Amino acid sequence: MGINTERDIEANLQIGPTDHGFVRLFIDANGVEVPMDFSPEEAEEIADEIRAAAGAARKVAK
Repeated sequence: MGINTERDIEANLQIGPTDHGFVRLFIDANGVEVPMDFSPEEAEEIADEIRAAAGAARKVAK
């Protein structure tokens, strides 16, 4: 299984700040909950990676 392997799984993603100063990505899929906390700096790095991936995906989609 890799990044290009398709799966038929529905998931809910929530993103927000915690009361401890972290950014939480909260994934809920088929009753499995995965909370992932990141420092603001780590969250900004992840956001940069998402933007870069979106740009690359646009090039493939054309």
